[in-house]
Amino acid sequence: MADFAIEMKNVSKELGRKKVLRDLSLAIPKGSVFGLLGKNGAGKTTLIKCALGLVRIQAGGITVLGDDPGNLHEDTKQKLGYVPQSDRIYPWLSVKQIINYTASFYSHWNDQLVHSLLNDWDLDSNDKVGLLSEGQAQMLMIILALGHEPQLLIFDEPVASLDPAARRQFLKTILKIVSDRECTVFFSTHITSDLERVADRVALLKDDKIDFCGELDVLKDEVKRLRIVAPVDISEELNISGLIFCERSHHEAIISVRGFKPEMKIAIEKQLKAEIEVEDLNLEEIFLELNR
Repeated sequence: MADFAIEMKNVSKELGRKKVLRDLSLAIPKGSVFGLLGKNGAGKTTLIKCALGLVRIQAGGITVLGDDPGNLHEDTKQKLGYVPQSDRIYPWLSVKQIINYTASFYSHWNDQLVHSLLNDWDLDSNDKVGLLSEGQAQMLMIILALGHEPQLLIFDEPVASLDPAARRQFLKTILKIVSDRECTVFFSTHITSDLERVADRVALLKDDKIDFCGELDVLKDEVKRLRIVAPVDISEELNISGLIFCERSHHEAIISVRGFKPEMKIAIEKQLKAEIEVEDLNLEEIFLELNR
């Protein structure tokens, strides 16, 4: 049995004449909470749609729960939950009616979980879908994706329309689902603070490829900011491997590096006879540094 819920190898995808994904590889381990980061327009939604077989790729290969997304077996479909970026389906139905309609497609449906989430998120089952606010509609779509207790949950910007309280409740729900049973969660978001709370692994999508894929803690260990104070003007170019950014002003410099090692600090101290403070960065700061 495959160890990955989703595996993409050398995938390329063009939209019109624009290359969106280029020779891209990605592996999402089963049981992980996996976050996808990238600038607007980087191709996050396209990557997710390729993984689900909603758009066809030009090259490469993809497996989802060991199956071909271009021709998913019915058993695999029963194990998937997906919430797109925006989708207000059947606005003339009530919340209760759309829940019953969605449940009819699945061999297993957890009514107790659905009713609990409706209560937690203050959704009235008699309200019409078309009259819900954007945040309420998004919460409903999340509930519909959770009702059949899938093995793989895929969210595309799942909290974009939610207020802070609803976002916190959503994240709490995701963590509970993962802790209660074997489930893989894959979601893209631009809210790095939310991702940092729940994800154990992340991928950074940049220039049509995956720039980093691995454990969040590894990424945090790899990217650091160094504050340098030297007894003389720092005028010379700093010969530092993995230098991302450097700002110099007389005796001081602030640099960010990728691939940080303790030996790097020692080498700069020796080169400049300087004092150096190494700063840890949060995920948002890392994202901004790597996308300068």
